[in-house]
Amino acid sequence: MITVASLTRAQLGERLAGPGIHLRTGRFTTLLRSPIGGVADGIHLLYGDYPLHEGFADFHLDLVRPATLRRWLRPQVSLLYDGRSMFKPLPLDQAFPMFEWGLNWCVSSRANRYLIVHAAVVEKGGRAAILPAPPGSGKSTLCAALVGRGGWRLLSDELTLLRLDDGMLHPLPRPISLKNASIGVIRDYVPGSVMSRAVTDTVKGTVAHVRAPADSVARAVETALPAWVVFPRFEAGAAITAEPMPRAETFMQLAQNCFNYSLLGAEGFTALVGLVERSQGYRFRYGVLDEALAFFDSLPAVS
Repeated sequence: MITVASLTRAQLGERLAGPGIHLRTGRFTTLLRSPIGGVADGIHLLYGDYPLHEGFADFHLDLVRPATLRRWLRPQVSLLYDGRSMFKPLPLDQAFPMFEWGLNWCVSSRANRYLIVHAAVVEKGGRAAILPAPPGSGKSTLCAALVGRGGWRLLSDELTLLRLDDGMLHPLPRPISLKNASIGVIRDYVPGSVMSRAVTDTVKGTVAHVRAPADSVARAVETALPAWVVFPRFEAGAAITAEPMPRAETFMQLAQNCFNYSLLGAEGFTALVGLVERSQGYRFRYGVLDEALAFFDSLPAVS
């Protein structure tokens, strides 16, 4: 199997600037083209373990510099989907984060064979914990700690994919997105992690991405059974609390975090009911990562 790591940085840059690469992430293949050095740097650093394919691609993405007068003073980057510009250009320095955000958009708006929840999801022993939460809740920090030191497998940091036919969770392991203070927290807590350069002044503040564990990438076809739904909230210095939630409340909060629940109609409702019936929901507050990891290892089995 050919992976991104089989290419040198120079070869990767030439491929991206020319015919592009067919990058496989979970079930999806993206044909990515870009002459921008920052994109090649990010792919080379964070996607070395990912396979390269030829032929069909689910998504076609180009990251290019717009040919406007701004390119001389404040250079920008545009993301093209199937050759069309779908978003406002961003500063050129944000080219790699824009690829990550663009690929999230592709999956969340196009992969409607799954019920898609805005949530991290990790697995251990074949059982998965889903972590839905809004930005700033500490979701990605907790996810990075669980896979970096807790022995959990990364299925996804952003998009939980629930199969409609059998209720299994399908992995989409990609780099974990950290923001602002979380970058330093994980750099100290998981010192061996590989992290991209921090990019400042984005719409999300300062962002950096952590490379997904190689084992998680290698097991990208192994599904997992949902067992817990944990709504995390970080509060500095707070004592840990984990309050079990009624199934009806778990259902409603999950539905609010779905991208395509309404679009799927009855199929989405049935899939979400099945997920909630298999899982125990918790309202979870934490202030210390060591305590949070201990809680996840103590989660009771769900029948």
